Formats: sequence, C-alpha cells, structure tokens
Amino acid sequence: MESDAKLGYVSGNVIYSPQIGRIGGPFLSAGFGGARLKAEGAIGDSIVASGHGKHSGNGANFDQGVLDLAAGWWLRFSDRVALRLEARNLLWIPRHHMERAQLNYQIFGAGLQFNFGGKPKDTDGDGVPDRKDKCPGTPTGATVDATGCPKDSDGDGVFDGLDKCPGTPAGATVDATGCPKDSDGDGVFDGLDKCPDTPKGATVDATGCPKDTDGDGVFDGLDKCDGTPAGATVDATGCPKDTDGDGVFDGLDKCPDTPAGAKVDKDGCPIEIMERETELLDTGMIRLQNVNFETAKWDILPESFPVLDIVGQVLTKWPELKLEIGGHTDARGSNAYNQKLSENRAQSVLTYLLQKFPALKADQFTVKGYGESKPIAPNNTQIGMAKNRRVEFVVQNKDVLKREREKRRLLQK
Repeated sequence: MESDAKLGYVSGNVIYSPQIGRIGGPFLSAGFGGARLKAEGAIGDSIVASGHGKHSGNGANFDQGVLDLAAGWWLRFSDRVALRLEARNLLWIPRHHMERAQLNYQIFGAGLQFNFGGKPKDTDGDGVPDRKDKCPGTPTGATVDATGCPKDSDGDGVFDGLDKCPGTPAGATVDATGCPKDSDGDGVFDGLDKCPDTPKGATVDATGCPKDTDGDGVFDGLDKCDGTPAGATVDATGCPKDTDGDGVFDGLDKCPDTPAGAKVDKDGCPIEIMERETELLDTGMIRLQNVNFETAKWDILPESFPVLDIVGQVLTKWPELKLEIGGHTDARGSNAYNQKLSENRAQSVLTYLLQKFPALKADQFTVKGYGESKPIAPNNTQIGMAKNRRVEFVVQNKDVLKREREKRRLLQK
C-alpha cells in the first residue's frame, strides 16, 4: 500500500575539523534540533503504534526532538567551494515520551558547500593563502614574495622583516637579529675582517688590519710617537729609546754606551771616538796621558773611566786587532818600583776594559810594563812627568789597519 509522509527537520550543529589541507579534510559534527513528520496510511499507523505520534483526522503528526551525530570529509575545490560528504545518525526523541528515545536513522548525504565573507586560509599568517604558498612554514613577521617565500635582500641568512640591520654588506657575519658583528671593535665587520684580533684603539685599513706607518712595530692609534725613524728601537708606546742619553736613538746609535755629557756625531759616537779612531789608523796606536791612578798604586780613579770608555768603544769596533797595553811612569822612584807599578797599572786597564766591554776578548791583548824606560818628555818638569805617565795601546797586527785604510780610501772616491 502506498503512503505519503512529509518530514520537516531543523537542527543546530557544532562542527570540528582537526585539519583542512589543500584538498580538504575530515570533520565531526554534533547537534540538536527538532523534526515534524506528517504521515498517512500505513506509515502513520506504524508510528502511532510505536508510541511516537498521535492521530489526527488527516493522519499522524510526529513532533520529535533530534540528537544528531555526523562524520564526513570536505573535498576542497577552492577557498569558497567544497564538496561535503557525510554520514549522519539521528536519534529521535518523542516530545511526550522522552524515555522512548530509541529510533536511530542513518542519513548518507553529499552536497556542495559555499563559503561567503570568509578569508582564504593562511596557516603561517604571511598574507599568502595556503593554496598559493610555496613556503608554508614562514616565521611570523618575515616579509614574503608573491609565492609566500621569505625574502633576504642582503643575503645574511636573516629574513626581511626580522632583520634589524637590512643593509648588511655581503660576507659579514651577523647575529640572530641580522646585525653584523665586530668582535674586536675596529669598525670592520667579522667575516670581512682579515685581522680579527686587532688590539683596541689601533687604526686599521679597509680589511681590518692594523696600520704601522712608521714601521716601528707599534700600531697607529696606539703609537704615541708617530714618525719614528726606521731602525730605531722603541718602547711599548712606540716612542724611541735613548739609553745613553746622547740624543741618538737606540738601534741607530753605533756607540750605545756613550758617557754622559759627551758630544757625539750623527751616529751617536762621541767625537773623541772618531779622533781616537783616526789616531789609531794614522799611528797604529792610542796614547792616553789622562788616565789617573791613586798615588803609588794601580787603582784607577773614577775620573778616568770616561777616557777608558772611549777607547773601549773604539776597540769594540775592531775585533780583529791584536794590541799591547803598555804602562809607563815618570822617573820618580826606583827603576824596579816603577817597572812593577807600570805592569800593574797596565793590567788594571785591561781588567777594567774586559769587565766594561764584554765584546772584547782577553786573547786580543798582551800587557807590558815599561816603567821609566821610554820617556817622551824630560822628567825635570811637572808637565814633562805628566806626559811620561801614560798608557799606550799599540797594534801588533798592523795589516788589519792597512786593509781598513784602503777600504776607507775607496769609499771616499
């Protein structure tokens, strides 16, 4: 027997979709609503018999509450259009007999879903919809191109929008914010700095390497004495030293132990040294008449040290020379006494020179006392006796002097 039935159904649902990808995703739905079923004939009789409806003159009216549960899948065609596939279960709850809620109806359906007013999904929030985003994991705040990929205009590895120093030079090392590092604080960024451990305060060139304009080993910016002459020895501040205080810097001073107050030439050598050297070359000897000893003794008086220092500096420049140090006295006293005195005084002179000038070697020298046997002036005046009291350095290998004289003659041409 044919029967007619009319169903009216309204419900509100909460839908949960755990993931919606580029092609869609699953969803779950739960809701509650109401339904009205108007049935004729056999269907109406069946409903009434089951206690879910009531008769009226034209058939059975069925007013129901409905609890529905659904599961399904969205097939995404675009941001606004999707195909919805679902399976839905309806639990009918009689209006007057809620305890008889037992009928379950399954509905399988499909339909097109249209979205209005919403924005396309943008999972990473970069302004490019997921369906167009080729770089879906862009960090928040990064600037992206039309494809959703982050930009790095200066190529430092930190994306635009997150880069606090966007104009970093190529090759510079940067921190997490994209700002270049300068570990030694010389103004040249790490990665571009070829001398990364420059001392603080030193002046550097474009590559970050410190400059030393005067070549003294102390960097510009730390050098307190710019313009130091080449070859001069300097202290930690770059200022040249002058140990003997003669006005010629150490390293350039050819006579570094000049006695205080002595007049020197451009090489730092006392003018008297040059005179003594000339005397040596011209005569083959150096004669000292102003070396004073304690009376009747061979202890050298301190006032004579500068005189001997001049000779020591001259002889240091001539390591090949073999010399005799001869001691001479005036005629006062016996011959034997004067002989012994002159020997001891000559030995005292050698001892002093070897101690003061380590470069001199003992095997360069012999010592001899002549007493009063070789006077160079009469012994009957004070002046004559003063001249006779002397020390003489006599060259034994004069061929060395001859070679030196020839060398100097050639240089003067």
